[in-house]
Amino acid sequence: MTLALRVPPLPESIADARVLSWRKRLGEPVSAGETLVELETDKVILDVPAPQDGVLERILAKEGAVVSADEVLAWLEPAGRPDRPDRRAGTPDSPPEDGAPQPPAAPQKTPHMTPSARPLIDALGLDPSAITSSGRDGRIQKSDVMAYLDARDQEAPPQHSELIPPQETISPPPAGSSPRRWEQRVPMTRLRARIAERLVEAQRQAALLTTFNEVNMRTIQELRARHQDSFRQRHGVRLGLMSFFVKAAVEALKRFPVLNAAIDGNDIVYRGYYDIGIAISTPRGLVVPVLRNCDQLSLAEIERGIAEFAQKAKSGSLSFDELSGGTFSITNGGVFGSLLSTPIVNPPQSAILGMHRIQDRPIADQGQVVIAPMMYLALTYDHRLIDGREAVQFLVTIKDCLEDPTRLLLGV
Repeated sequence: MTLALRVPPLPESIADARVLSWRKRLGEPVSAGETLVELETDKVILDVPAPQDGVLERILAKEGAVVSADEVLAWLEPAGRPDRPDRRAGTPDSPPEDGAPQPPAAPQKTPHMTPSARPLIDALGLDPSAITSSGRDGRIQKSDVMAYLDARDQEAPPQHSELIPPQETISPPPAGSSPRRWEQRVPMTRLRARIAERLVEAQRQAALLTTFNEVNMRTIQELRARHQDSFRQRHGVRLGLMSFFVKAAVEALKRFPVLNAAIDGNDIVYRGYYDIGIAISTPRGLVVPVLRNCDQLSLAEIERGIAEFAQKAKSGSLSFDELSGGTFSITNGGVFGSLLSTPIVNPPQSAILGMHRIQDRPIADQGQVVIAPMMYLALTYDHRLIDGREAVQFLVTIKDCLEDPTRLLLGV
């Protein structure tokens, strides 16, 4: 019997996905477990494997199409069955025979539309029946219309790249065009659109405020230089800066638990666990995978987890679970040369710590002017929940732990 290749189950927070790239063409043999198609969601790229050996017989969802969970993407002819099975017309899991007469299609009712979607459909002259709906009772929402337009406008997707998805691949200027007047329109990736949505949501719903401090990184630098080789030999991973910041953040969160809390309606939810989101920049946009139970991890385990996240982010193989949750986040703009910035809280979290570039600057040390490797720290927090006193003391605690790492061992 012909097999249906379906969209895998999607988390509740994700309504649909976009077909990013087909790895196989019609008529090509496929092996069980081999990736046939990649689906892009607003968080990760999903690989959809072949359920068993066979031949790709028919593709229903073209590249750029928006699909929902359990929707049929393609039909597979199982291996070892040269005879074509008897397919019953009207069976959802059986494609129609090529050339077979089809029964007349029943007249379709006009789908229901939300007030925000109807004027857009009317103004653009769109066919509502061609738009996949995601609203309650099959209602077409404005987001469904925009997703349909994105898919329609992508008429000739460029070839797939492992790092940059088709929607963000920029072609060179056409021959004979003036470089100063050249432009190209490309649709946003779903990840980029989701980033934009969440950042605007954070600015609109939270009362964000940022406080700053600076930390002398000399002790951390000397510690890393002294133990880098033995640490790498012992644990098989490089001793970086982020593990110290994660440990310092956990210590500060323990002392000021409100920064580890979240607002849920009229309630405040305090968490007794420390799941730290680590912001990682990728060609597709910013992702924030989450290190779980950081209070129970060693420096080596933290560094190993971050290295694994970076590799997965680069290849687009982060899972939904790895990108979900988190009680506090850390972002490092210093890797790009940023000297000072104001990070934006990642909802529903209540605070985020921003690291920056280490720069040698003159400072006063015991009455003397000395040159020290200094880093500015920024803590953005939701002022609805967190008072300035707590935020400032939280940041001072991180500063103290980094300038004297023995505090982390002694718990002082």
